[in-house]
Amino acid sequence: MANAGASRISLEFGIHGPAYTVATACSSSNHALGQAFWMVRGGQVTAAVAGGSEAVFAEGLLRAWEAMRVVSADVCRPFSADRKGLTLGEGGAMLVLESWDHAKARGAEILGEVVGFGMSSDAFHMTQPCVDGPAKAMQWALQDASIKAEQVDYINAHGTGTVANDITESDAIRRVFPSKADLPLVSSTKSMHGHTLGAAGAIEAIATLLALKHGLVPPTANFTSADPRCALDVVPNRARPAQVEIAMSNTFAFGGLNATLVMKHA
Repeated sequence: MANAGASRISLEFGIHGPAYTVATACSSSNHALGQAFWMVRGGQVTAAVAGGSEAVFAEGLLRAWEAMRVVSADVCRPFSADRKGLTLGEGGAMLVLESWDHAKARGAEILGEVVGFGMSSDAFHMTQPCVDGPAKAMQWALQDASIKAEQVDYINAHGTGTVANDITESDAIRRVFPSKADLPLVSSTKSMHGHTLGAAGAIEAIATLLALKHGLVPPTANFTSADPRCALDVVPNRARPAQVEIAMSNTFAFGGLNATLVMKHA
């Protein structure tokens, strides 16, 4: 059953508060983290455990993805002119979200602060992306965080490595950040850990939090040549030291469901 993971965590740790599973394909983890963030911020809960996992390495599932003609024959090279598609990954990640006072009182190591969440639906197509939905998710996340676009230093992109997704996401980012001078650094860690589907948002949230904590932006690996249709600084091939105070993490799912988190240096 889809809620087995959430139920098991509740059982293992004796959590008696709300426990449920979000199923929104590749945006599942970000939706779960965003809902947990809102519940903590709104005072419904003091702390929450949220994230996601995915295990897709079964023949039927792999063949289904292959049939969509979106899987790369070699490696994933997001935003690169010669990109050929995504590579699938398996994994899971969980985060503890709690009020600042509660975290300080128990002596927790605070990796960063979630400050905003936005979500939208394309209402456009089951598998084809569009610009409007992702742009709205980012804009609403910034609004929720009371942060201006020019304050964002880094975006962990959805960045699947497919031709359509990377162009669409690039266009959406440029719509939200219309001034070239204010374009943040952008990278896709899927180039290294693959597309982990329902786990993607949680894994990438951790990568984003570590970028905030250490002032080091993860690279877009396997990059070969720039695509003029993806005119962004995608931090090609090498991690880059940078002052990262505010970062954004995007997930855009099949079915046109988009979820964006905004995080801040602790």
